[in-house]
Amino acid sequence: MLAVASHCHFDHIAGHHEFPERLVHPAEAQILAAPDGANTLSAACVGDEMFEAHPDCPLCYAEYRVKAAPATRLIEEGDVLDLGSRHLQVLHTPGHSPGGISLWESASGTLFSGDIIYDGPLVEDAYHANLEDYAASLERLYRLPVRTVHGGHFGSFSGASLRSMIEDWIRRHA
Repeated sequence: MLAVASHCHFDHIAGHHEFPERLVHPAEAQILAAPDGANTLSAACVGDEMFEAHPDCPLCYAEYRVKAAPATRLIEEGDVLDLGSRHLQVLHTPGHSPGGISLWESASGTLFSGDIIYDGPLVEDAYHANLEDYAASLERLYRLPVRTVHGGHFGSFSGASLRSMIEDWIRRHA
């Protein structure tokens, strides 16, 4: 079993300690090894309302912690994850976070975008977000022959929608 961190915000790494193999970009390896409320954004984003839906789990946000899960392998731009029948190329897509990655399957035109883009309001103002990197990453994804995108949140969408969303983002930030 393998866990790949698209980036190291709490909502993407909170279960990584459960996996024997944990992959992350070097720019965020220290966060995976020593997560805290600031570097995972959990202090700013986690509230008691998140735990009300789980009555069997007597937690409150003040007690919530992401457990340390040091990387077993660092992955960088151009690396390929061989899953047998699928091969996913690592694309370093910083902007949302410095070590953000997307996974690209060229054979099917499938992009696993992480949080650099998804069909919903994007978080581009986190403490370690960088708008110049964000723009460069989106422009790069725009040029790929994407057919399907599976984002880090919300539903999947088409390559045509991806390009339209990127055009809108660039217009808003010009």
